[in-house]
Amino acid sequence: MNNCTALTAVDVASARTLSPRVSFFLLASITVSFLAGSLAPTPLYPVYQAEWGFSALTTTEIFGIYALALLGSLLFAGRLSDHVGRRPVLIVATLVQAVVMFIFATANGVGALMLARVVQGMATGAALGAVGAGMLDLDRARGPVANAVTPPLGTGAGGLLAGLLVHYLPAPTLLVYVVLAIVFLLQALGVSFMAETVSRRAGAVASLKPQFGLPAASHAPMLIAAPVLVAAWSLAGFYGSLIPALTRSVFGLDPSLASGIAAFVFAGSAAASVLALSSRAPRTVMAYGAFALIVGTAAAMGALGVQSAAGFFLASAVAGSGFGAGFQGAMRTVLPTAKAHERAGVLSVVFVVSYLAMAIPAIVAGFFVSHGGALLPTAQHFGFVVEALAAFALLGTLLEGKARATWNATAPRRLTPRLIDEAP
Repeated sequence: MNNCTALTAVDVASARTLSPRVSFFLLASITVSFLAGSLAPTPLYPVYQAEWGFSALTTTEIFGIYALALLGSLLFAGRLSDHVGRRPVLIVATLVQAVVMFIFATANGVGALMLARVVQGMATGAALGAVGAGMLDLDRARGPVANAVTPPLGTGAGGLLAGLLVHYLPAPTLLVYVVLAIVFLLQALGVSFMAETVSRRAGAVASLKPQFGLPAASHAPMLIAAPVLVAAWSLAGFYGSLIPALTRSVFGLDPSLASGIAAFVFAGSAAASVLALSSRAPRTVMAYGAFALIVGTAAAMGALGVQSAAGFFLASAVAGSGFGAGFQGAMRTVLPTAKAHERAGVLSVVFVVSYLAMAIPAIVAGFFVSHGGALLPTAQHFGFVVEALAAFALLGTLLEGKARATWNATAPRRLTPRLIDEAP
């Protein structure tokens, strides 16, 4: 009787646990929703600006403080899930995100927006390493691709959803946050039914000490990937901070809808390029990404100069393709070098580099605009910096590939005499 009872309990527990496949897609959806939530306020900035009368610098500060809070969370809590497990971190993070949506929905000034962005950044930073590592735990082959495709999917979905809701439906500063809050609550419930993907181990408190380091096996791959990460995420910062103001001042479009469409085109193209290039060699993908970033950014700046909205959206698609390819190539170069209990930490370093690159140039650009700099020339200078970074990344990727090819071609000839000399 006791054995039957025990078996029944096991069967019930198994029935209530999500399958690895469902768990994988749930984790991917968390990255999508978190980054959708991070971009959801962007189309609303013109609405807030009209109501509360803040400057362009304040807009970039609201954008930048999120990235800085996320960075701090990555440094403090990025490795926590390697010790306590993925589930506890993700349940807390998704519930906090639901609370953040309530703060956004009831915001009555810049202070409330700042508070919401700080808490949102902290929750996102804690979750990114855990969710990305969880996907790698469940599927080492698809994990790096999923880690690369979900951020642009989330960014594009958040921008477009917010833009459409703001433009076409009532209560623009409320509805998008209610929708996202419901999503976060459902995801927290789903995570509670997941099986844990990593064993608990000691050192959780020690892991909260700020760290910015990689295992030895990841050092060289990260040096190869870092330039394209910086170039790609700098451009993402441009789209997240200055595009609402540019679409209004240059094209005369409704900034809420136009910036949402621009974000969707940029991020949707990025996601498509990740999927289309997933079978290519990582360094080939990074080289293409850097090249597309150069071409797309230059074309976008040219379209702004001649006031061509159609040209700008087309250029955004090219630039987005470069972002997706560059980010995917970097992920697939770095992540496979991490062991199971190193994955969240390695992912945290990748995202620290990425979000620093996103936040700092955007804040600097906002500073110049608010201190007398014209918006369009500032944006074009920003674009030139992105092009230079992408050119450096392309050169480094090509030189590294050439050096590797030279080594592979000459290594057998160098080894043969040694093998002969050492033969008995």
